[in-house]
Amino acid sequence: MFNIEEQLKMLPDKPGVYIMHDVDDRIIYVGKAVNLKNRVRSYFRKTDKTERIKRMVSLIDHFEYIVVDNEAEALILECNLIKKNRPKFNVLLKDDKTYPYIKIDVKSDYPNVVITRRIVNDGSKYFGPYANPGAAKEMLDFIKQKYKIRQCKNFRSETRACLNYHINRCLGPCMGYISKEDYRKQIDEIIDILDGKIDKVLKELEQQMLEASKNLDFEKASYIRDRMLAIQRVNEKQKVSNISENNIDVIGIAKSDMEVCVEIFFVRGSKMVGREHYFFPDLKEMEDQEIISGFIKQYYIDSQNLPNKIMVREELEDKSAIEEWLTNKAGRKVEIRTPKKGEKLRFVEMADNNAKITLENKERDRSEILVELKEVLDLEKLPRKIETYDISNISGEYIVAGMCVMVDGVIKRNMSRRFKIKTVYGQDDPRCMEEVITRRLKHSIGTASSGFGRLPDVIFADGGITQIRATKTAIAKYELNIPVFGMVKNDKHQTRALMDENRNELNISENLKNLITKFQDEVHDTAISYHRKLRDEDITKSELDDIKGIGEAKKLALLKHFGSVEKIRNSNIEELTKVSGITEKLAQKILEEL
Repeated sequence: MFNIEEQLKMLPDKPGVYIMHDVDDRIIYVGKAVNLKNRVRSYFRKTDKTERIKRMVSLIDHFEYIVVDNEAEALILECNLIKKNRPKFNVLLKDDKTYPYIKIDVKSDYPNVVITRRIVNDGSKYFGPYANPGAAKEMLDFIKQKYKIRQCKNFRSETRACLNYHINRCLGPCMGYISKEDYRKQIDEIIDILDGKIDKVLKELEQQMLEASKNLDFEKASYIRDRMLAIQRVNEKQKVSNISENNIDVIGIAKSDMEVCVEIFFVRGSKMVGREHYFFPDLKEMEDQEIISGFIKQYYIDSQNLPNKIMVREELEDKSAIEEWLTNKAGRKVEIRTPKKGEKLRFVEMADNNAKITLENKERDRSEILVELKEVLDLEKLPRKIETYDISNISGEYIVAGMCVMVDGVIKRNMSRRFKIKTVYGQDDPRCMEEVITRRLKHSIGTASSGFGRLPDVIFADGGITQIRATKTAIAKYELNIPVFGMVKNDKHQTRALMDENRNELNISENLKNLITKFQDEVHDTAISYHRKLRDEDITKSELDDIKGIGEAKKLALLKHFGSVEKIRNSNIEELTKVSGITEKLAQKILEEL
């Protein structure tokens, strides 16, 4: 049995990573330490801790640790373990979106310019990220319009040039109509533009324009002039005033009582190429520098296009280790700066202010939604906690229910619950709903410390009047007063309206309809995914499970080879031994058992 006090005494005075587990062996927190003994023991000392840390420590059943040589190695291991296990008390990036980059395959004789979301080490040049995909497309369109580079995906010589050549949008490299050297000059100019070296490009183009004019080639001079004007326009559109740094990311942060917003600005070649924001619930008690440190480690772990500098407001405790990790990852120096004055400080403040505005806008939208719900549902108080339920089955088999929770207008996935129906046999959704609501309410009667938390202010049932009545029957058993409404769908399975217990459909705004649709889809997915899980588990069970010597791998190999247990039963030893891992002795046993 794991004895925490004894294990704390055995911790080494070395750098490493510690991993906290709960009673179900789930990893709930991963951290790194320069000194494992001091760091891990600090969690269990009787000192003042934030409520968040108190909650985490109360759930720790046992811990493990991994010793490494230095803090930088600990940081890398910490990042990888957080990414793999997604512990509930770590800062987690739940948004897995990838940003578009502009890619130029410079190793090709006649390079192409394309948009990609995947960076690979293939020798190509990548420019970005573009947080707004439209900005990347606009830049690519500009390049295609102003430079007659090839646009074909599979470049090869043809018997005749493609349509782009005939409409003067390509110089026909596939037919050898332009030399590699002349084509490369265009690509170099495009690279300079994407790198932000606009002045260099404009100076060279101006010389070419003047030379064309002297030679009385006014058509060429006019073409170059138009290209210069287009470059200046696209440059002005992206330019950020007073930013002298190239290739930097700027991170801002703002907090509210409910969540934290982290805003990141991308500046490449003195231009703002985009921004993005992320929301983290339940982190308000965590220090800003700890949140930013966790964000940086999560955000850059998979990034192949790192900035030269990352600007933040707070000095990070593990700044040196993060810089070393990012520098090794990028193959060049990457710095984390905390500016104290001047334009750089103003830019960090701009990121902070934008994070604050983003957070305020989101909370204002939520408040308006809650107020609208209160008015539409004619409630006495704001519906801060709403629960919804859905039943899933096929012809009365594998009957399950899903429960989802919305708090202050935010769907809380960690509060979702799943139920196996215990007292209803056959397809009777209303009785199933009554059972589930009864079981759920029982958990919170007299205590709010259960896994279900406090009672809801409102319950939404996925369905019409029969589901509403079943839910109210369950509530009446405990003499509670919880309003119930049904979520009614149209013929296209989209949320149409809310229904009260008198079958009145309530008019709701488009914003509220979208939120309820999302809520309804969430509980539907929760229920049906659990239903599929049980069904798939049952399907994979077979008579083979009871045969000694047949594990999961051999069972799956047999089923894959034969298709069913019945075909295995009707086979012979020679056929069975064709399956990997099945010996003659085991084949004989299989046939005897079946």
